[in-house]
Amino acid sequence: MSGISLLWAAPEVNPINHKARSIPVLNPVNVYGRVWWFAWFGFFIAFWSWYAFPPLLQDVIAKDIGLNSTQLANSNIVALVATLLVRLVAGPCCDRFGPRYTFAGCLLAGAIPTFCAGGVKNPSGLLALRFFIGILGGSFVPCQVWTTGFFDKNVVGTANALTGGFGNAGGGVTYFVMPAVYRSLMKNGLSSHVAWRVSFVVPGILIVATTFFLVILCPDTPVGKWSERSQAAETNLRQHTVTDGTIVDIPGELSAEKKGSTGSADSPQRTSDEEKKLSETRGIFGDHEAQMGEQQMVETARGEVIQKPSVKEALHVFASASTFVTGACYFCSFGSELAINSILGNYYAKNFPKLGLQKQGDWAAMFGLLNIVCRPLGGFVADFAYRTTGSVWGKKVLLHTYGVIFGAFLVAIGTTDPHSQSTMFGLIAGAAFFLEGANGLNYALVPHVHPYANGIISGFTGASGNFGGIIFAIIFRYNVKNYARSFWIIGVISMIVNIAVSWIKPVPKGQVGGR
Repeated sequence: MSGISLLWAAPEVNPINHKARSIPVLNPVNVYGRVWWFAWFGFFIAFWSWYAFPPLLQDVIAKDIGLNSTQLANSNIVALVATLLVRLVAGPCCDRFGPRYTFAGCLLAGAIPTFCAGGVKNPSGLLALRFFIGILGGSFVPCQVWTTGFFDKNVVGTANALTGGFGNAGGGVTYFVMPAVYRSLMKNGLSSHVAWRVSFVVPGILIVATTFFLVILCPDTPVGKWSERSQAAETNLRQHTVTDGTIVDIPGELSAEKKGSTGSADSPQRTSDEEKKLSETRGIFGDHEAQMGEQQMVETARGEVIQKPSVKEALHVFASASTFVTGACYFCSFGSELAINSILGNYYAKNFPKLGLQKQGDWAAMFGLLNIVCRPLGGFVADFAYRTTGSVWGKKVLLHTYGVIFGAFLVAIGTTDPHSQSTMFGLIAGAAFFLEGANGLNYALVPHVHPYANGIISGFTGASGNFGGIIFAIIFRYNVKNYARSFWIIGVISMIVNIAVSWIKPVPKGQVGGR
């Protein structure tokens, strides 16, 4: 099976971890295709609602509730603060409860303030509301952890980049949809005061509907329930004649150094809850022999099974230099994307005042919509580099290369401050290609770093992106309408950070799995 048929055919599955080795993007009936569809669409709807305010904020909402430019900038910052906090919590929640239920929880929690948008009457109310709507941004973490759990290392970069890229496109679509919904309601007789408030009912309904079907139609993991993932992995190893070692040596332990790779599965030291549940399934089933060595099977399984995090182990993962690399790079790339998304329409209005509200929104939307192509392409080239070089370094070198190049584009925009539409839109498109591609590259690297704590890593990296968004939004806020200066400052920061962390190894020394 090869070529274009991989887009709809049932994928080949890794016999040890049951992860798909291709992405059936045109086959939502297949469980792998179905999870992929709900992962990206759930995040797409979340991102749409999360960024539903900016398209209407300056020209409609600000006039209605008496919002000045400082309060407007503050609301953009507040919208990112809640997301940062939720992403930090969502990571460990994914490891503890599973990404599917964590995903559903983020969506439903964010749907409540979305429905309440119509009650905003003053700037303080807007700040509070945008803070709680920021919960929706946290859904990115379970989106990526869920995808990582269903797709094998040869395609996980592409799979994560596709779900993240298609999801991020919600930030572009909202610039088309929200003004269109607002104008439609106005044409149907509603006043501006009422129309923008009613507009938020649309994403609210879609969030609730998506969450319902996500929970009903999709599984936690390729092998079933999240709570049974360890015993399912061990049962699978036994079916392939592997009798040495257990998947979970000590409940809650995450460090590779604390895990033995040999020894009796029934020894007292290795007894665990998962072991007891397997008491009736132990044995050797030679009929299912996999074409892998026993040690390779054990390391593959042990490296892939996410385990319950403890505070000690979470701190160990946070303190890892390899974890810092993914966080620092995402701080620059996704942080830049968030901050630019919030002000781009205003920047176009300043430099091209004749564009008008709709065209400003349309051109600003293109920045977010390029995620559909640029972020998946970043994941694709990451997987290609990994398959070609056989090393995670291939992904890492590309990540820093993209980081330096998009920084250079931001510096070019800032130093020229284009008043030619073709120049401006061309430079923004170039920046988007490498910036959004870097986001895809980053989450192609994340599954290789501490894979047994993928939720923690994904949460930390995602939160770092939001922290970058806050810092860069503050830069825009204090430069007021001097958007060009903010662009080159952010570009310089991005180039310096990427060069500074480029020497750090992508996979921690002594790590089991991930290579």
